[in-house]
Amino acid sequence: MWILRRIGLCLVLLLALGVALGAHTWWFKPLRLSWFYDRVFFQELLRSPMTLSSLRLLDGSGLAWYSDRWDDFSPAAKDAEQARLHASEAIFRSYDPSALKGVDKVSWQVADYQYKEQLAQEKWRWVGYPVNPLFGLQSYLPSFLMNTHTVQSEADARDYIRRLQGLAPAFTQALDDMRQRDQKGWQPQRFAVDKTLAQMRDFIQPAPAQHPLVLSLQTSLRALPKLKPETVDALTAQAKQAVEQQVYPAYRQLIAHFEILARKDLNNDGAWHWRDGDAYYADAIRRHTTTRYSAEQIHQTGLQEVARIGKEIDAILATQELPEGSRAEKIKALAARPEQRYPDTDAGRDAILRDYQAIIDEANAKLGLYFGMRPQTRVEVRRVPAFAEKTAPGGYYEMPSLDGSRPGMFFANLAKVEGTPKFSMRSLAYHEAIPGHHFQIALQMKMEGLPFFRRASSFTAYVEGWALYAERLAWEIGLEAAPLDNLGRLQAEMFRAVRLVVDTGLHAKRWTREQAIAYMVQETGMSENEVTIEIERYLVDPGQALAYKTGMMKILELREWSRQQLGNTFKLSEFHDVVLGTGAVPLDVLESVVRDWVASRKV
Repeated sequence: MWILRRIGLCLVLLLALGVALGAHTWWFKPLRLSWFYDRVFFQELLRSPMTLSSLRLLDGSGLAWYSDRWDDFSPAAKDAEQARLHASEAIFRSYDPSALKGVDKVSWQVADYQYKEQLAQEKWRWVGYPVNPLFGLQSYLPSFLMNTHTVQSEADARDYIRRLQGLAPAFTQALDDMRQRDQKGWQPQRFAVDKTLAQMRDFIQPAPAQHPLVLSLQTSLRALPKLKPETVDALTAQAKQAVEQQVYPAYRQLIAHFEILARKDLNNDGAWHWRDGDAYYADAIRRHTTTRYSAEQIHQTGLQEVARIGKEIDAILATQELPEGSRAEKIKALAARPEQRYPDTDAGRDAILRDYQAIIDEANAKLGLYFGMRPQTRVEVRRVPAFAEKTAPGGYYEMPSLDGSRPGMFFANLAKVEGTPKFSMRSLAYHEAIPGHHFQIALQMKMEGLPFFRRASSFTAYVEGWALYAERLAWEIGLEAAPLDNLGRLQAEMFRAVRLVVDTGLHAKRWTREQAIAYMVQETGMSENEVTIEIERYLVDPGQALAYKTGMMKILELREWSRQQLGNTFKLSEFHDVVLGTGAVPLDVLESVVRDWVASRKV
C-alpha cells in the first residue's frame, strides 16, 4: 500500500513540476531557446482569430472560440504589439547563440533578421493605408468570409453571421487608424482614393438578399445534408439582416471618410515625394529583397534583363505570321487570335478554370524525378470574387488549412477574358500552384523539426523568387515545350524584369505613373488595363515587386554554383529539397544553407 502512495506522490510531484515548468515557459524566460520561439509564436497566434481560422486548428472540436471574431485593427493593438516586440527581442538577445548548429543555427539567423527588421520598421509605422484598392480591409475581410471561413455546420454559419455583424467595429478600428495617419500627414495617392471609393460603392449596390456575402452562405448551407430547409432560410435571413443593418452602414462610414480624402489635393507620385521618402524606399528594398542592393543597382539589372529576355521573345515572334509593329503590338495580335481566346461568357470562364486545373494536375503527375519533398495537400483553382476583380492581380494563391480540410487555392482573375490568352496560362499556373507557391507553402506549413515561427515565415524574395524559378523549371523539364507556351513564360519573366525598372523608376527616379505604364506596356505586350493595375500596386506597396526577380536570380545562381562544385554528383531533386526544406529565409541565409549542403556532400 505504501508503494502505491509513494507512486501517487511521485506522480503528483511530476504533474506539479510540469505545470510549474509550463507556467515558467509561458510567463518568464524559457529554459530553452526553442521553447522561447514557440512561446512567442503561440502567444501571437492566439491574438489572431483570423489566422486561427485560416489554419483550422480547433475547427469542428467545439473549442474554436475564435471563429466568430476578427483581428484587432486598432492603433492601440498596434501599440501593444510593438511593446511585446521590444520585450521579446530583449529575451531573445539574452540567449547565447555561439554553440548553435544546423537547423538551430538557421532558426537563430532567421529570428535575428526578423527582430532587426521589425524594429527598423517602427519609424515607418504610419506609412501606407489599410484601406486601399489592392489589398485593403474593405475587400480582404469579405473575401476571408467567403473563401476562408469554412461553413460545415449550423454553428459555423452562426459564427459567419457574427463575423458579418462584427465588420462594423472592425472598420471603426481601421477608421481610427486612418485618421491618425491623416493627422501625421500621410495621404494615399489620388488613384487609390478614387478606385477604393468606386469599389466600395459597387460593393453596397446589390439588394442585401442578393449580396455575395449572403448568397455564399446560402450556397454553403444548402450543401449541408442534415440541415433542414427552414433552418437554411432562417440563417440566410439573419445574414441578409446583418448585411442590411451592420455591413452596409459600416461601408458607408468608410465611403464618407474617402469622400473627404477625395476633396484633397492628392497626387500619384512615388515614395520620393513622401517625407524622408528616399530613406523609406531604401528600407523597403532591403525588407522585400533581403539584400543590400541600391535602387540604382536594381534598376540597371532590370534594364539588362529586359534586353536579354526581349531578344528571346523577338526570336519566337519572328516565327509567327504577324503584322509589322512593335513587340507589344505583335503580342497583342497573337493574343487576339481565335485559337488563343475563350468565349466572354460564363461557359468560357468555366473552361478557363477547368484548363488551369488540368495544367496543374499534369504538372503534379510529371514532377516526381525533380522533387523528393512534395506536399500531400491538393490545390484547387477558383475565380477571384467578382467584387474584387477590377483591382486584383491576374492570379494569387491562398494556403491550405493546417488539417488539410481546405485545399490550397489558386485564384484566377477572370474579369476580362481577353486578358487570359491560352499561351499565358501555363506559366501562371506553375507560379501560383505547382511547383510554385503550393509546393513551397504547403510543405513549409508541415515541416517537422522547425520551430513554428519558421513554418509561418514569409520572406518575399524567397517565396516569390521560388515561384518565379518554378516557371523556368517547368520549361526546363519540358512542360512548356510548345514555342507559344515558352513565349508565355518569357513574357511572364519579362513582366518581373520590367518591375525592377519601373518600381525603382517610380520611387527613386521620379517617373510618373503614366511613364511607368507606357514603358511596361511597350516591353511586356500586356494590356494597358493589366499594366495599370500593376503600376498602381507598386505605388501602393513600394519595393515588393522587386523581390520576384531578385529571389529567382539568387536561386538560379546558387543552383549553378552547386552544379559546378559537385559536378556529376549534383542532383536537381536534392538541390530542390535543400531549398524547400529550409523554408522561407532571407537570401543570405539561403546561400549559407546551400553552401553548407555542398560542403557536406564533398566530404
